[in-house]
Amino acid sequence: MLNTPLISTHKEQETAILIGVITQKQNAGKTKEYLDELAFLAETSGVKTLKTFVQRLNFPDQKTFVGKGKLEEIQNWVALNPVDTLIFDDELSPSQVRNLEKIFENKKVLDRSLLILNIFSQRARTDQAKRQVELAQYKYLLPRLTRMWSHLSKQKGGIGMRGPGEKELETDKRIVQDRIAFLKEKLEKIDKQAATRRKERSRLVRIALVGYTNVGKSTLMRKLTKSDVFAENKLFATIDSTVRKMVLGHIPFLLTDTVGFIRKLPTTLVESFKSTLDEIRDANILIHVVDISHPSFEEQIDIVNDTLAEIGAQDKPTLLVFNKLDMYQPESEEGLDKHLATEEDLKKNLERLEAGYLKKNAQYVAFISAEKNENMDKLRNVLLELVREKHFGIYPNWDASKNELFNWQEDLLN
Repeated sequence: MLNTPLISTHKEQETAILIGVITQKQNAGKTKEYLDELAFLAETSGVKTLKTFVQRLNFPDQKTFVGKGKLEEIQNWVALNPVDTLIFDDELSPSQVRNLEKIFENKKVLDRSLLILNIFSQRARTDQAKRQVELAQYKYLLPRLTRMWSHLSKQKGGIGMRGPGEKELETDKRIVQDRIAFLKEKLEKIDKQAATRRKERSRLVRIALVGYTNVGKSTLMRKLTKSDVFAENKLFATIDSTVRKMVLGHIPFLLTDTVGFIRKLPTTLVESFKSTLDEIRDANILIHVVDISHPSFEEQIDIVNDTLAEIGAQDKPTLLVFNKLDMYQPESEEGLDKHLATEEDLKKNLERLEAGYLKKNAQYVAFISAEKNENMDKLRNVLLELVREKHFGIYPNWDASKNELFNWQEDLLN
């Protein structure tokens, strides 16, 4: 019998280097944190980070993002190492991408926005989400058409290559604009159907979970509703809104898990996910989930609040929930190593946080660990108070014994 050689179908993991700049508006500490998050984004997209390059500039170079010396350093390193992709931490202009692609021939050049778009493309499950992501991709690619098609024609997939680019290598702006118009029309129909469902849901109090990506919203929803909601320790584990009916104190209400926010979120995504964000706008109450163990949780709170203001949902009654309390390590009162902080330090720190955010117009503050079920009963009690107030505003003569709203049509939740 002839020895037939085996053909491996194993796909090598894509590799990348990350590039960022320290500027007057972004110090070294913030730049490192942002690049760490960029590495997490790359990992979420299935890419291994080999090295990170950072340069201090007053502002990014208009032609190549980094200066001449740093560019040569990157070129020399890339020439000696198996790198597939260069990922920049800020959005690149079409001319910057064009210049960088000429310098780094046969390498993919991406920015944070395109990387996030790729992750959304991977995560989209429903027809609505897929069309929303595709629309955002086209809007992003439209001003970059002159370079993207020649760029894509040399590639065989990988991050940044999913979606419209692969299929439309010879398209022109008119065809892309027609596709954008088509997607907008389709999404308008889907939005009308979604608006109808939301209107029918108005019979019940609606609560929306909001927060920075990967703070534990889906885990919290799974614990509260005791339902099988997907949760994963990756950025944007969920981008489709998930609605579940919940009952506390014999009062039914709806709880919605929404897409997480992130710094430097592409504007095209915010625009394209209008219908999904309407779930937040139409909610009666918001639960703003925060990862208290993250070193920059305060900045993440500000980013979420800014996004809520952008979509007109900043004035809703909000319960600020600090999650992952089991992983939180505050600094000690004496400013010693944070691991030496005592239980008393923790208590005082949480009391200061609660008082501070109540002064900043948070109506309610809670500290929990959804994963460990810590303080969840307290959270349920606060939720019950909020829901009861809203519910009896809708149904002043509510009698739970009649079960008027319990036989709800489940298809309204989907």
